[in-house]
Amino acid sequence: MAKQENVGFGVDIGGSGIKGALVDLDEGVFIGDRHKIKTPKKSTPENVAAVVAEVVEHFEWDGPVGITLPAIVHGQVAHSAANIDESWVGTDLQELFHAHLGDREISVLNDADAAGVAEAAHGVPEASKGAVIFLTLGTGIGSALLIDGRLFPNTELGHLIIDGRHAEHFASSAVKEREDLSYKKWAKRVSVALNEYDRLFSPDAFIVGGGISRKADKWIPKLTVETPVIPADLRNTAGIVGAAMAVHDHLRP
Repeated sequence: MAKQENVGFGVDIGGSGIKGALVDLDEGVFIGDRHKIKTPKKSTPENVAAVVAEVVEHFEWDGPVGITLPAIVHGQVAHSAANIDESWVGTDLQELFHAHLGDREISVLNDADAAGVAEAAHGVPEASKGAVIFLTLGTGIGSALLIDGRLFPNTELGHLIIDGRHAEHFASSAVKEREDLSYKKWAKRVSVALNEYDRLFSPDAFIVGGGISRKADKWIPKLTVETPVIPADLRNTAGIVGAAMAVHDHLRP
């Protein structure tokens, strides 16, 4: 499919699946269905990039491609690796993906940053106003710091040490499931993390995404942080939408 003015393409690389879709950049929604391929068991850069190329080829898309990665991305080099092979650390992402996708514009960014950018543009109004901390509560805790909708990249607040532990090691939704915590007990843990973030950053609002945000009524009212906590509008579409937006806006953290 040839490049169109208001159409973009995003790929979201996750620990279990690599997903892509055409995106209506004006509305922030998918055009048609997304396509998903399982992440290779040996999730090295070369293996994953080959699957990304398969996803792009499925749509016969020959325009720019935005890609999210569960990693710190600085200067288009991966500086960490979460739920993917450690060999990603130090990888030149432009060199890698151009080798598999050819001569086209490519932008790679952190997965939570991509979701935050999408939410600010097409989600709840509060996400684009003032200082906002966007959080994805899932396997870990991803974060995006937004100032009037503009991104400060690679914040990684899930790895902030609180009471001797990484925040995501006691307050992610995966921990809730693993330890079979009630919403009340889990909300108490999330409150510990949010209150520390609140103390350090004084945001105007927290926006929370991830699958657990669908059940926001069961746990957000139980939180003790004073700053408003608002469930995200965009959930499992946010990463792909944000990736497509990033390459369209020439964003390369």
